[in-house]
Amino acid sequence: MRAVETVWRIESARLIAGLARLTHDLSLAEELAQEALEAALRQWPAEGVPRNPGAWLMAAGKRRAIDGFRRSRMIERKHLELAIDLDPTDSSAEAEIEAAIDDEIGDELLALIFTACHPVLSTEARVALTLRLIGGLSTEEIASAFLTSEATIAQRIVRAKKALAKAGVAYEVPRGAKREARLSSVLEVLYLIFGEGYAPAAEDAWTRPGLCDEAMRLGRVLAGLAPDEAEVYGLLALMELQASRLPTRAGPDGVPILLLDQDRSRWDRILIQHGLKALSVAENLAPSGPYTLQAAIAACHARALTAEATDWARIASLYDSLYRALPSPVVDLNRAVAKAMAFGPAVGLELVDEILADGTLDTYHLAHSVRGEFLTRLGRTDEARGALLQAAALARSDREKKLMEERAAALGQARGLPSAPAKKRGTTPLRSIQSQYSR
Repeated sequence: MRAVETVWRIESARLIAGLARLTHDLSLAEELAQEALEAALRQWPAEGVPRNPGAWLMAAGKRRAIDGFRRSRMIERKHLELAIDLDPTDSSAEAEIEAAIDDEIGDELLALIFTACHPVLSTEARVALTLRLIGGLSTEEIASAFLTSEATIAQRIVRAKKALAKAGVAYEVPRGAKREARLSSVLEVLYLIFGEGYAPAAEDAWTRPGLCDEAMRLGRVLAGLAPDEAEVYGLLALMELQASRLPTRAGPDGVPILLLDQDRSRWDRILIQHGLKALSVAENLAPSGPYTLQAAIAACHARALTAEATDWARIASLYDSLYRALPSPVVDLNRAVAKAMAFGPAVGLELVDEILADGTLDTYHLAHSVRGEFLTRLGRTDEARGALLQAAALARSDREKKLMEERAAALGQARGLPSAPAKKRGTTPLRSIQSQYSR
């Protein structure tokens, strides 16, 4: 039943959060939520969707919790915690539940997000658990999005719950310094989900818009729950501004289209407006952090109606600030691109050569691609051709490999270079930024 699926996607996180607060057991809360969903699948097709489906599901979940505690001979104590046994078909029960939970639902959802993204879990486990509990995605949907088996995702989720229980992780919203430390983990998970949608690791797709949409939706939920956190709005702005370009990043034949060649009239202006608004909120809340600085860079592109109108000097300055806030070879590479665009390819080439000299990005295809572009602009055709072929040899996907080979071929008869062995793509908070010039 499509109506049940829609309600579940909207209400599942709230339902699990409310039941987890009452039971203090994340796994039990999810089981109860699933039982409530099964009850809805049985009753709603015949009786119709209730006036307030979320309250109905909560009532059904609480009823099953009480039945379970009764079977465990804990009914008296648990009745005090869970209140009275409510009839999920009673509209007055719906109103009573709504009144009881609305005041605390914000903290409940936030607690669920902080629990799913707890640093005690591996990055892969945090991503899977977040999409399962907060996003409401099925195990099958998560597996499909990340091109892995359903069994693998199921194991990650089960192990994640066991790890949280073993570590004694409290189902709560951390406060003070603990909250600030944990928030970075939450933001990293959302950004990794978005990054996998914007630039998938797999070779069969240039983008996965569904994952981008899910990351943005979760970002908006988090912004509503943590309205005073500047970096939450900074990340939301970054995702929305980057996502505005998704329709133009590949042609009808799937061939990638570089940033400076994209049809900006097809960029999603509504997403840009939302992103700029979120960026304004972030900049007014606190001094700019890494996500807000990245959003400000994306905003420079979004505001430029043509590639020629891009304020590259402003972008270069923002990358200087970003590199001071979060030193990273990839940030440094993007910084080199911005400076080349603002002050000339010789400036950029010098910076790229310094980056490659320390060996950190020696097997990163985009570093060699960028170097090839700079050499081309300087008229050093043979060197440029070699750098582009090196980039092609290290490319992580057939599409990128073909793109770089074509760029090399356009410079004349290609001459091959020995390639270095490609390293496994890393997973870091900045892994999907890549060069603004090429992406």
